[in-house]
Parts: sequence; C-alpha cells; structure tokens
Amino acid sequence: MTINCKGKLIDLSSPKVMGILNVTPDSFYDGGKHSHEKDILKHVEKMLLEGATFIDVGAYSSKPNADFVSEDEELKRIIPVVTSIIKTFPNVLLSIDTFRSKVAKQSIEIGAALINDISAGKLDKNMLQTIASLHVPYSMMHMKGTPQTMQQHANYQNITKELLFYFSERIAAARHLGIVDLIVDPGFGFAKTKEQNFELLNHLELLDVLELPLLVGISRKSMIYKTLENSAKEALNGTTVLNTIALQKGASILRVHDVKEAVECIKLVESLTC
Repeated sequence: MTINCKGKLIDLSSPKVMGILNVTPDSFYDGGKHSHEKDILKHVEKMLLEGATFIDVGAYSSKPNADFVSEDEELKRIIPVVTSIIKTFPNVLLSIDTFRSKVAKQSIEIGAALINDISAGKLDKNMLQTIASLHVPYSMMHMKGTPQTMQQHANYQNITKELLFYFSERIAAARHLGIVDLIVDPGFGFAKTKEQNFELLNHLELLDVLELPLLVGISRKSMIYKTLENSAKEALNGTTVLNTIALQKGASILRVHDVKEAVECIKLVESLTC
C-alpha cells in the first residue's frame, strides 16, 4: 500500500485525498473556472492547505459525450499549467489525468509525479511502455469505449466480476513491462448506469482481492445528484456520504473537488478504528 512519488514514499494504508484541477472549458462541474494562471495557483494552494496529498490535473474532459480534444490542444492546455504549479509549489505531487502517452511523458519530464489514465492503457498502445520507462505510479481506471461512446457500453451480466477480470488483465500487462506502483479505479460514471454505479459501490470491497490501492472518484457525479434530484453544485453532502461508504469498503484515495470535506471524512472514518 505504498507508492513511490519522486522518491517520496506515500503510505496509502491511511487514505489520502486527491484534489481535482480541471483546466478544461467543459468539465461537468468546474469547467472554465480555472482558466487563468492566478486562479489556478490560488486553487492549488487552497487544496494543499486543506490537506490534499495529490493534485490531479486534467486538460481533456471525460464526461459522457465530451468534445474530442486533439493531442496538441491537450498539451497546449496542460504543460504551461504543470510548469507554473511546479515552479510555485516545488514539492507538490501532481497527478496527470490523461490517456495519451505523449502527454504523460512530457508532464512527468517537467515535474509531475504520477499518471491517472481513464483507459488503463487501452486508448494509447504506447502508454504502458511509457509508464514503465518513466518509473512512476500509474492509476488505471475501468472504462469501456471512449468518453464519446462509453454510455453505449453499459452492459454487464455481473459488473463486479467484469471489473475483476478487466483489472486482472491490465495488471498482468503492466507487471509484464515492469510497472511497480499500480492503483485501480473502478470508474464510477464511466460506461455505467446510475444503478450499476450503486451496485458497484455496494460490492466495492470485493476489489480487495486485487491487493492494490483503490482510487474512488465519485465527487459530485450524476449518480448522486440524479438520485437526490438536485444538481452537481448541490451534491457535496451526497458526495460526503458516498465517500464515507467508499472508505469503509477500502478506498485508499478519494479524488474530489472539495478537499476539506474529504479530509474531514477520512479523519472521522479512521476514528472508528482507533
């Protein structure tokens, strides 16, 4: 349950928080909020002060039916942001939310610490080899299709068994290339209906058999606000409830928009075992 980030060992047996920084105009909750350097650095500082261990930077919206973004445009968005953050906060552990090996490589070379891939290497044949050569932690998520097509693939006989099969194959491929530090993400909202998301959450502890840290990204997602009949802006309370359940079922990293509340959630859940 320990990963090596830029020579620093991060113990994930005590859950950590990954703060979300979207530098996209169309993300489902915070699209367009962080488009200027001053705003970006202020938001990063806020998340770090609130207790985020990682900051996850994304320049390609992966919401259902998101617009396609070229590799050049993704690089144009993300590289200046990574450079600015590293310059301002030299010790920050930046996670790069990308499925493209070129974006991953350039981001790591200028100071990012780990890669968060929604496709687990399935959308870029060079990704796993690139991660192996970079010697960085790699978070692999479950998704079928692409962000543009994934909701057409929400068909499962047994969603938990299919995830276990998927991750077993992806983990074996990564290990074969020598990738050491792996994290798995069940991919809430990716090629899954609202009902399937809740079924997966209800059986989340079954992923413990993989013996890897578990990243849960459930923050303000539609499974929450559609159930509560409100909106992403009103989904913080629901996010905290489901994050609590995820922690009790073995989550090692909470990927969230609201760091302070997630840190408090972890402290309270950990108090149950004291």
